[in-house]
Amino acid sequence: MNNDRGFTENVQDEVGDPCKFQQLLKSERVPVPSFLRPQEAGLGDEPLAASRYTTREFHLLEAKRLWPKTWQFVAREEQLPRPGDHVVYDIVERSIIVMRGADGVLRGFYNSCLHRGRALRNVSGNVRELRCPFHGFTWSLEGAFRSLPCAWDFKHLKREKLELPEVRVETWGGFVFINFDEHAPSLMEYLGVLPEHFSRYLMDRACTLVHVQKRIPCNWKAAQEAFFESMHTRATHPHILTFIADVDSQYDAFGDHITRMITPSTVPSSHLSDVDEQVVLEDSLSASGRMASNDASAHRLPAGGRAREYIGELNRQMFGAAAGADLSDATLAELQDAILYSVFPNLQIWAGYFGNIVYRFIPDGDDHEHCIFDVRLLGRHPDGQPRPPAPTINRLTDEQNFSDAPELGALGPVFDQDMRNLPYIMKGLKASKRGTIELAHYQESRIRHHHRTLDKYLGLGAA
Repeated sequence: MNNDRGFTENVQDEVGDPCKFQQLLKSERVPVPSFLRPQEAGLGDEPLAASRYTTREFHLLEAKRLWPKTWQFVAREEQLPRPGDHVVYDIVERSIIVMRGADGVLRGFYNSCLHRGRALRNVSGNVRELRCPFHGFTWSLEGAFRSLPCAWDFKHLKREKLELPEVRVETWGGFVFINFDEHAPSLMEYLGVLPEHFSRYLMDRACTLVHVQKRIPCNWKAAQEAFFESMHTRATHPHILTFIADVDSQYDAFGDHITRMITPSTVPSSHLSDVDEQVVLEDSLSASGRMASNDASAHRLPAGGRAREYIGELNRQMFGAAAGADLSDATLAELQDAILYSVFPNLQIWAGYFGNIVYRFIPDGDDHEHCIFDVRLLGRHPDGQPRPPAPTINRLTDEQNFSDAPELGALGPVFDQDMRNLPYIMKGLKASKRGTIELAHYQESRIRHHHRTLDKYLGLGAA
């Protein structure tokens, strides 16, 4: 079917080429990193139970066996530059204070006074000491006990046993993680191939440019899985088909904790034919939210030019200038394609040299039917300069949309399109007569992979 923009819309059940990304790599003019080669999961075709998203029982099992055992992303280091800076991290009924000590070390303390149990901190911020608001018990920024009221009445307490209990805190690439399990593998072991795959991307210079949060009326897994595949683009984001090869994506898995989706950008979807390259260029710049320029009117392809090469070189120059780095060995793929990694259980990070979108999905307290969607956009700062402080978090109200956050640019309306599906996913899961969902064998393999790993932590059989 033709439309007023001159291209043809193809029959949807006849399109899709998972080899397209590898074909694009053949045209690269620089060496292609080996880690961009496919690593398919191959996990079968069995349905998943809807109860995994909808029931209180499954939520409580996750609270008991998942969250206490996994490495969880809590903050970026630029949120905690000074002694006393801290972030309160709540996961179901657990609460942790991650704090920068006077010695510069990051520590994680259980957010509970050792006297009567009152939470020591209600919100993130900066303090000179940890002081319980109830009776005034105090601790240093390093968790050492300092003072208490009416010391004569607490002679039975040993001061050396009043240090605040800690959880493990480890970092990678400016990301701060915690783990409640004292016997869990190290963070670097847990992350598997991720640090190696990101070693080209100047993560030591990464800094948060944008940080937006919103409460979403759905289970955290349902929200996360909206970003685990690109097949939904035609129905949910049709305006980006001119530059997003949605059903031509590559899906990979690397061990239990890491999966990846690579969706070619600045090339049209297989759903469309005869898309003019100037249209690809203009739509990529104005609607992707990730390119070096969003001013489509300022760019025009030379005769016979291709949008992919033009935007790749534009990104190479502007991203390199912003970071003060030579990106001459960067592939076009790494400069513009949607290369999205997931870290089990609830973190997703876009690879590449700039504009890395970071997603985190956590239950909203003990409510399994709502979650917090946390979005960040990372840039780079020049070598030799300190990491800039993090921006203030823009916490949207339930009534606001992501498009009400101007700092997200073109990403806001795209997120809103995703969000419109999520409440109705929960409604449909509850209404299901069969009580199951079916998944595509390849394009939704990351969803199945996530549930397979989840079952390992929960002590269940195959999903």
